[in-house]
Amino acid sequence: MIVARQIFYQGHVQGVGFRYTVKRLATGYEVTGWVRNLPDGRVELQVRGAEKEVNEFLDAIAGGQLRPHIQQQLAGDAVALEENTMGFEIRH
Repeated sequence: MIVARQIFYQGHVQGVGFRYTVKRLATGYEVTGWVRNLPDGRVELQVRGAEKEVNEFLDAIAGGQLRPHIQQQLAGDAVALEENTMGFEIRH
């Protein structure tokens, strides 16, 4: 089953290489999507792929080197991720 998820990360998630680490992690999974900083200090992630791949990717973010920077994450279904999105990118 293909799923699309939107995650908002809160904490010390800007200025620490968060987006670049997420993009690098994405290369190890069959997912598409994007990550970007928000003006309020959070980071937004939208990801699409097979449910297992998406879940493993999100687990890698939450449990890896970024874990100390994440104080809270809010997850939901992605609403702005187009089906034809290719690859994984950092948006500005």
